[in-house]
Amino acid sequence: MIQEEIRETEPKISKKIWLSSPHMGGNELNYIHEAFDTNWVAPLGPNVDGFECDLASYLKDGVSVAALSSGTAAIHLALILIGVKEGDEVICQSFTFSASANPIIYQKATPIFVDSEADTWNMCPVLLKEAIKDRISLGKKPKAIIPVHLYGMPSKMEEILAVAKEYQIPVIEDAAEALGSHFNGKKMGTLGALAALSFNGNKIITTSGGGAIVSENAAIIEKARFLATQARDNAPHYEHSHIGYNYRMSNICAGIGRGQMEVLDERVNKRREIFAFYEEHLGKLPGISFQPEADGAFSNRWLTAMIVNSSLTGGITREDIRLSLATCNIESRPLWKPMHLQPVFEDYPYYDNNVSRVLFNNGLCLPSGSNLEKEDLERVVTKIKELINKA
Repeated sequence: MIQEEIRETEPKISKKIWLSSPHMGGNELNYIHEAFDTNWVAPLGPNVDGFECDLASYLKDGVSVAALSSGTAAIHLALILIGVKEGDEVICQSFTFSASANPIIYQKATPIFVDSEADTWNMCPVLLKEAIKDRISLGKKPKAIIPVHLYGMPSKMEEILAVAKEYQIPVIEDAAEALGSHFNGKKMGTLGALAALSFNGNKIITTSGGGAIVSENAAIIEKARFLATQARDNAPHYEHSHIGYNYRMSNICAGIGRGQMEVLDERVNKRREIFAFYEEHLGKLPGISFQPEADGAFSNRWLTAMIVNSSLTGGITREDIRLSLATCNIESRPLWKPMHLQPVFEDYPYYDNNVSRVLFNNGLCLPSGSNLEKEDLERVVTKIKELINKA
């Protein structure tokens, strides 16, 4: 009896609301079962070929695609294919996840970090040009530029590509978060010399873990496939004339991806609806604003990202909101910490205008998964409103 009374008085733990959890569409298992039935439980296979075709068809513009084990692998191979070697310099957006920059170190090259502009939160074209001119004056012309479409928001690619063309430097698009986004009708991942996609478990579609490298140059994608399959030469025995990598996607994971491609547009629409819900219910609160969408840009709104101005919220900070949501079993996350502020990268050159530092200090990503219900979103909104209204 006493135990029953204790149980009745214990607080109920609310359902966990995740930041961005995987969301299956229904047909993934059919492709996986087919792989098992035909014994293609191995790297490569019909699902890999099919997934690559699905992606190329979706992206259009005559691109070729190689499915890989991760988006990081895609950036690494892109650097290799462009010819980045030890001692070279590569310009990288500072406001991003470390996977954008780590492959530069894999090549024993030097990352040169460039800050963001306030319109899209992505690489600042003005600062990019300044960085290139400065590196050239020091005797080091950068070998590549890596802009990122942060949270699915297209970068100012017209300006970035113009600068890159002026100095004849190839662009590697980090479109890991931007599948389904486009600018003036051009899909993100089709604008640079090469591009990287990611299908990690938290992305807009997932293969549980995986990525892809994209290019209009079919020959360079064929070379990417070669390098990603341990660079095995065409011989009856195991012959290797190049250093290779175990970077290819498995047939099972690709089967998940094929099912996910069937619902990609639905996932984009749902994420945009979630963003619109947050903007409608929180956007009029004092001190709350959201990542802007520039003219001509269409973001997949992979994650809804907001800025908290504590001078207008009555002292409520980004961290106050994050911790308050956590007490209700709701996951949220600060915006990416800029690479030039990371301990591992703090000694590398950077061109800073303080935009990304301010965004990091005041920004928060809200739960944005396409499998969230309206009642989940209402829980998030209610908690934030309560906190700010009390202030």
